[in-house]
Amino acid sequence: MTSARFLVVLDADSTLIRNEVIELLADEAGRRAEVQAATEAAMRGEVDFAASLRSRVAALEGVPVSAFERVRTRIEPTPGVRELTAAVHERGGVVGVVSGGFHEILDHVAPDLGVDRWRANRLETADGVLTGRVDGDIVDGQAKAAWLRTWAEELAVAPHATIAIGDGANDLPMMAIAGLGLAFNAKPAVREAASLVVARQDLAEVIPLLP
Repeated sequence: MTSARFLVVLDADSTLIRNEVIELLADEAGRRAEVQAATEAAMRGEVDFAASLRSRVAALEGVPVSAFERVRTRIEPTPGVRELTAAVHERGGVVGVVSGGFHEILDHVAPDLGVDRWRANRLETADGVLTGRVDGDIVDGQAKAAWLRTWAEELAVAPHATIAIGDGANDLPMMAIAGLGLAFNAKPAVREAASLVVARQDLAEVIPLLP
């Protein structure tokens, strides 16, 4: 069994990357404004994440699969992300990402940014277009916590040697069970609940906190 000294798990949208991928996809459907408003409400914890995601994905119905490539070209990595992942690896740690976003984008972005393992939602497609439905179980806040716990067990990492980094309400469950929960680019409720708040939008700021 592979082991690690510690585990760092990040959210993807607005944490690992600066974008909200579902908003970029909604651009392709001409529905960015409504999806953006719904995303903000979900990140503030005002609505159930899974229900909100289903309604936002419904707005993507009919978007061609070819849109994924256009969206990938618009992804902006968060400043400091490569420095952070390199520092984690130098110290014998593992980087995971668990996201309410989508594998269709994360599968291309995560390896390039030095991420070791990742989980996200999948979008159902038929005849080359999105159906407006999520394919499989939704990665919500509880799933994020479950993946952090699972990866820690697989890597023989003690709970106190885990770090969770996120910005939205759906990151709170994994931040609560991690040894250190860091609010990054975060909504007020997340800043309030976090062990520490990263003030600058630069993931290199996390490096001094690594074991």
